[in-house]
Amino acid sequence: MSMDPQLIQTIVREVLASLEADTQQTPDSSVPIAISARHVHLSEEHIEQLFGKGYQLTKRADLSQPGQFAAEETVHIAGPKGSFTRVRVLGPARKLTQVEVSQTDTITLGVSAPVRESGDIAGSAGVTLIGPKGSLYLNEGLIVAQAHIHMSPQDAARYQVQDQEYVEVLIDSDRPLRFQRVKVRVSDRYRLEMHIDTDEANAAFLQKKGRGQLIKAGEVVPQQIALEQTQVKQVSSERITYTKKLLTKEDVESLQGKEVRLPKGTIVTDLAKDFARERGIALSFETGK
Repeated sequence: MSMDPQLIQTIVREVLASLEADTQQTPDSSVPIAISARHVHLSEEHIEQLFGKGYQLTKRADLSQPGQFAAEETVHIAGPKGSFTRVRVLGPARKLTQVEVSQTDTITLGVSAPVRESGDIAGSAGVTLIGPKGSLYLNEGLIVAQAHIHMSPQDAARYQVQDQEYVEVLIDSDRPLRFQRVKVRVSDRYRLEMHIDTDEANAAFLQKKGRGQLIKAGEVVPQQIALEQTQVKQVSSERITYTKKLLTKEDVESLQGKEVRLPKGTIVTDLAKDFARERGIALSFETGK
């Protein structure tokens, strides 16, 4: 027996409407992540000073953000203790010259650079730039870029965040990591992407690109709970190391080992002690300072 085509269309519309409502209630909160290596943004004046009068940057490849590109040109950057060669210039030209490096890079250069939002260079570190046609010393302009997320207004509405708002991003990798104070930057010119530097990527075991989950203040997500549960580390089937600061009867019920090592200073409730004794679980504290 065949169904009425009109009835089929009605059912399909209702199913699609239901799926759309579910999506709106529980939007995908993941964001793509890109890793920024050290690079330089140059003003038109400094392009001419480093590469020659009237010089224009040559596009090498488009970047993820609309209108931005990696140029063919590179420069050397030098500090009191060390230098880096062939540091990529990004285009187009900007009003102010800015050099973005990682914290590890600042150690090599021998400078102390602040963590700043792009464009905020007042009072930042100085550095020397060397090009094929000249060199210059910047009194300020060297920064460690603050982790941030580029978003369009449509993305911001979907994630329910505002320009300049701080969020957290949870990275689920071989070394799970939670980034705090990640600034949201909203503009019609932006495409959705979080930017971190090479130090941050290495800490999270990310290579080239990755994804993270955006977390608003006060939110608790399943991935976060899973990370917190790893505080109880199974060292073996007989011996485990417990890393939380409080051990309750409920915690003991969840433990599988016969010997539990506790950090010095861990608070153990009386019920936890009694229950551990009944189950034949030995509780011991780690020694040391």
